[in-house]
Amino acid sequence: MHFTDRTDAGRRLAAALDPERVPGLYVPDPHVPGLRDAVVVALPRGGVPVAAEVAAALGAELDVCVVRKVGVPGQPELAMGAVGEDGARVVNQEVVDAAGVRPAEFAAAEARERAELARRAALYRGGRAPVPLAGRTVLVVDDGVATGSSALAACRIVRARGAARVVLAVPVAPPDWARRLGDAADGYLAVHTPADFRAVGEHYRDFRQTTDAEVLAALAPAPASAPVVYALRLGTGPAVLAVPERPRGVVLFAHGSGSGRDSPRNRAVAARLHRERLATVLFDLLAPGEADERWKVFDPGLLGGRLTGATREALRHPALAGLPYGWFGASTGAAAALWAAAGPDGGGPDGGPYAIVARGGRPDLAAARLPLVTVPTLLIVGGADQEVVEWNRQARSELGGEGALQVVPGAGHLFEEPGALDAVAGLAADWFVRRLPAGPERGRDGGRDGGRDGDLGGDRGGEPAGD
Repeated sequence: MHFTDRTDAGRRLAAALDPERVPGLYVPDPHVPGLRDAVVVALPRGGVPVAAEVAAALGAELDVCVVRKVGVPGQPELAMGAVGEDGARVVNQEVVDAAGVRPAEFAAAEARERAELARRAALYRGGRAPVPLAGRTVLVVDDGVATGSSALAACRIVRARGAARVVLAVPVAPPDWARRLGDAADGYLAVHTPADFRAVGEHYRDFRQTTDAEVLAALAPAPASAPVVYALRLGTGPAVLAVPERPRGVVLFAHGSGSGRDSPRNRAVAARLHRERLATVLFDLLAPGEADERWKVFDPGLLGGRLTGATREALRHPALAGLPYGWFGASTGAAAALWAAAGPDGGGPDGGPYAIVARGGRPDLAAARLPLVTVPTLLIVGGADQEVVEWNRQARSELGGEGALQVVPGAGHLFEEPGALDAVAGLAADWFVRRLPAGPERGRDGGRDGGRDGDLGGDRGGEPAGD
């Protein structure tokens, strides 16, 4: 026996994640995502308790890739193939031929496994979408590899979902497993590769079947502690800083008239960002009474300068030391963020923000400077706000760097429709998580990919209409 149980195997696998042993696990190129932004993807059920230990050790996200072994009739533990999510299918023709399995027998076994695959995928995901993998390093983890059919299917699935690098990591495997799997993964790691390998279970003292309940418990999100809240005083007035545990970055909210630090919409988006370990700073660009001075409301240069100054002040707070930052702009605050980002220093300290998100904004007010904006920018508008949709489509085409437009179907100017604000919050969180560097090894341009218009799915006319 080599492992006490799957938990012990997972801890030992996590300890073995050594760059000297695993080609492709760490790379010196700062533009390539590393383990700080990795996702650990488990093959349920047995791979989940192993992967949970690896994810915990790395501080990485944990997800599943549901794959079912297609066993030889009468020998269900001997895989003659595998099926997986997204229609993945692997046939081990060598085993099929050796066992004399007829096509009809294989088809019947495959149909049974696909039915069970669908049941488990629905159960484990609970309506949640898979963790996004595009551009990230993915560690595919199981409790062991025998024929490799299931692992091969999983690697194909995560590659198809856009993984930048795939590392297959298991506690135990045959000595020739990496050669057998070829280029399915970019790197391979097995803690134990015994010369007399016969079956995965032989190397565990406790190899009881993992239950659905254990899988669900491992996948359940840990309860997040409430962020620590600080009251700040910036040049523009009072501000609220909220810092979650182990923050990975900070987002400063830039708002025009009718919107500000006390807006329930902004607080809802901020709460979603906190779940992604992003700190937030909510403040007002306009002082009380200035909303009546219409020239100030529509002056992106004035507001952009205030945003830059407030950013410099806020980032001096000890809780934000060294954190990368982004801007979330609403109303004419979106124009302020774009105007500031087009400045000679990128609009802020240390070269400016890493990302901008604009909700229902007025990028047209910053039209003269849009070609100078190279900061990755996501424009979010409501599908029912047609004039604002067109302004944002035009702005998207004029941006000098990466840009994307997402239209929330049926949503109006204030995103008050059921689910509309949740969509905004989710899109913003994903954009910032993708583009704020996960650690000092990531470069300023790491992870930037070309944007495109999307349909998930501002202010109207010349008058800001509130939040």
